[in-house]
Amino acid sequence: MSRAAPRAPRPIRVLIADDHVTVREGLAAIIGRQPDMVVAAEAANGQECVDRWQECHPDVVLLDIRMPVLDGVGAIEAIRRVDASALFIVLTTYDSDHDIYRAIMAGARGYMLKDAQREELLDCIRAVHAGETRIPALLVAKLAAGVSGEALTSRELEVLTLLAQGHSNKDIGVRLIIGETTVKSHLRSIFAKLQVLSRTEAITVASRRGLIHL
Repeated sequence: MSRAAPRAPRPIRVLIADDHVTVREGLAAIIGRQPDMVVAAEAANGQECVDRWQECHPDVVLLDIRMPVLDGVGAIEAIRRVDASALFIVLTTYDSDHDIYRAIMAGARGYMLKDAQREELLDCIRAVHAGETRIPALLVAKLAAGVSGEALTSRELEVLTLLAQGHSNKDIGVRLIIGETTVKSHLRSIFAKLQVLSRTEAITVASRRGLIHL
């Protein structure tokens, strides 16, 4: 009596979420060609990502960090409120320490840049599915450098955002309903935390870290 052939392992079911259709199609084509993977669903924004996840419960979610309606971090947080064991890999063009920090704190197990080699991405999917964490060493170093200083408060971020938009201290005070002396105090704190000496340098450093978006 012949023995039945061993059953092949179930392929890794991947949900792809990206607001650029060409990126989604490219990723779907790459993943679809792998014998151990299958595209479970696609989404064009963060809310669709949450909806598709609820419908098909994929093994791994591959998503961009900046998407309309709901961003990638918001999607991760919404899904993990339902299932804390859900697995996420962020695939993005953004490597600011703020973006990396937000994604990892939300629960991402992998963080890849879109210029990564195809095999790197596929290996990342397999590794995260197997329970590993995959964050490139360069991004880990960037994250460590970015969070080594004291974090800005929400009020300081508001002041910094208005500063980057070209508002004067007086205008910032009017918009936030605080005194000009208080604005100057916030700016001194911002400069100290960002380790900068000028308004222009503060804006440059904050933009590079992803704290503000110009």
